[in-house]
Order: sequence, then C-alpha cells, then structure tokens
Amino acid sequence: MPEFRRLALVTGASSGLGEVFARKLAELGFDLILVARREDRLAALKNSIEASQPVQAEVFAADLSKLEEIERTAAHLKSQPALELLVNNAGFGTKGLFWDVPIERHMEMHNVHITATLQLSHAALQIFVPRDRGAIINVSSVAAYGRSPGAANYCATKGWINQISEGIYLDLKSRRSNVKIQSLCPGFTHTEFHQTMGVSSGSVPKWLWLPASYVVRESLKALERGQLFVIPSLRYRVIASALSKAPSALRLKMGARSPQRATRLTR
Repeated sequence: MPEFRRLALVTGASSGLGEVFARKLAELGFDLILVARREDRLAALKNSIEASQPVQAEVFAADLSKLEEIERTAAHLKSQPALELLVNNAGFGTKGLFWDVPIERHMEMHNVHITATLQLSHAALQIFVPRDRGAIINVSSVAAYGRSPGAANYCATKGWINQISEGIYLDLKSRRSNVKIQSLCPGFTHTEFHQTMGVSSGSVPKWLWLPASYVVRESLKALERGQLFVIPSLRYRVIASALSKAPSALRLKMGARSPQRATRLTR
C-alpha cells in the first residue's frame, strides 16, 4: 500500500471489540489488515467494510495461540511501512478453576495475551519510533486490577498487559517520542466473549454491561489525548480504583467471596 495511506492492523477482528474497532477505523479512513482465526468471518467483514467505506481491507488469517502463527503475523506487520496503528485486541477467557482447565488452554491464553502482544508491539515500534509517529492500543480488562477464583491466568495476563504498556509508555517518554500507547481496560462488554466461554450474560447485572461501540469510541478519543490507561465508564473506574488501592488482605477477601467471579471481571 502507498506510504501516504493510513493503515491499521487489528487482531481478533472477526468479532466483538475487534470488529467494532475495524469498522470505526474504516470510517476514519484507515485501510485495514484484519487478523483472526476465522477466515470466513474476516472475509465477510472485509466485504462489508469495502462496500460501505472508500478503504481497502486485507484478510490475514492467523491463530495467535500458536507461536509460529504469531511469528508469521509479526513478519507481515514488519513489511507494512505505512502502518500507523496496531490494535492488540485478540483474547479469550476460560471457565473453571486453575487446575481444572487443561494446561494447553492456559498456554494458549499466554500466547494470545502475552506473546502476541509482546511480538506485535515490538515489531510495530520498529516502524513507529524511527519516524516518530504511530500508536498501539493493547486491549486489557478491568480484571487486571483484581484477582478472582477461576480467573487466575486471565487476571494475571491482563495485569501483564497493563504493566508492559506502562513500561513502553515510559520508554517512549524517555525519548520524547510522539508515538502513543494505550492499555484499554473495559468491564463487561456486549460481545461474543462470554458466549464463547459458555457463560450466560444473565448472570451479570444489566447495569454493568457496556456497548462495544461505546468502549471503542472512548478508546479512540483517549488515544488522541495520549492517555495511557483507559477505563470506559465511571462505574468501572471506581471499581478499578478500589481494587488497586485496597490492602492485599482486603482484596483477597473480596475476591474469595465470589466463586463465580471467573466469569465476571472480564470483557
């Protein structure tokens, strides 16, 4: 693609927040590289976007739970000098206590949340930093601020996303770089996320749910301001603040009281 065209790569683009990010970015004039496992869903999204917006969308099918697929995606990203935005959105949750979930599933989550975010961010910064322009959005979760039964790996990996984003932010500031990075921490969001886990949305109070379009809109508005941590909705900012400031003993008691929280503090 020509250098002057704006280009964004979105992982997990076949549904949920990733699809909403892709559609919104297309409205803003971005060409797109759509990354996800389900090639048929990506192809349908590409056709829909190109039929409604004067942009180009590329389908790049990849399973980011596999190391070789992460490396292939990173290599493709590196070949895109026009890239201006990376949205590390791919993610999933599991249902069950730590030892009840197969270790293979935990390792897949580690690959999707941590390894893919690490390698793709590193590859993107090789493009962004030398030209002093570009941005990364890492989709984390309010779950990063707490711990809960049944979500040990999920909370830990989302916490890592917050920490690596903050570390990169400080590195960029030390260079007075204009490159931006954001850690987006939504709460319950209306997507296919919980259905994929086999969790009923009815188990969560209605007032806790957020529209995916609202989450994406808040993320992109905050990106313009260069805001590092973005927690859409005051209710979730209060929850995150309470969890992060609570003494460890109190936080453990709060988490232990809710055996179903594995399905709750996730996007």
